[in-house]
Amino acid sequence: MSAAAQASDAFRGSRDDETLVRECLNGNDQAWSALIDKYKNLIFSIPIKYGFSPEDANEIFQSTCLTLLNELSQVREPRALAAWLIRATAHKCKRYRRDQPKYIDSPIDENLSDETEKLPEKLWQELEREQILREVVDEQSPECRQLIDLLFFANPPLRYDEAAQALQMAKGSIGATRMRCLEKLRRALEKKGFADY
Repeated sequence: MSAAAQASDAFRGSRDDETLVRECLNGNDQAWSALIDKYKNLIFSIPIKYGFSPEDANEIFQSTCLTLLNELSQVREPRALAAWLIRATAHKCKRYRRDQPKYIDSPIDENLSDETEKLPEKLWQELEREQILREVVDEQSPECRQLIDLLFFANPPLRYDEAAQALQMAKGSIGATRMRCLEKLRRALEKKGFADY
């Protein structure tokens, strides 16, 4: 297990943003790793949705993380950190497109030419839903997280026999475990108001 994964696991029980931000401001490197681990997919997904290449998305990701590091003490409401990151990353996308020579002759996406606070409502909701789903999946037991990842997020998703082998489980127990995990996931998503988006 990597050092970043171990740091993230150390904070798994207290991954609320207020705790993580407070610990980051106190100089806790493990909290910083956990905070970035929690939001890395959200940050990276925004430039991808705007059509940037993975390499450019990585540049925007790095820039957003650096901005977060520099401005973390100024974040007024840690519970709204996801929204702050969405706006900050969209702003970075707009700036990156404007400042990169290879984009000068290409028309700027209309979504990027708007004020970053006025992201298209559909995109904003999609990003928020994806982040809620990531957080809720991350809160599940290790067995459920692994099974959900293998059956739904692996590309391509694994068949039951492959998932059973990867998890060292009997093939016949995958279906029942999947149903139990999905039921826990559904209840957790309902508590977070996932259906309201």
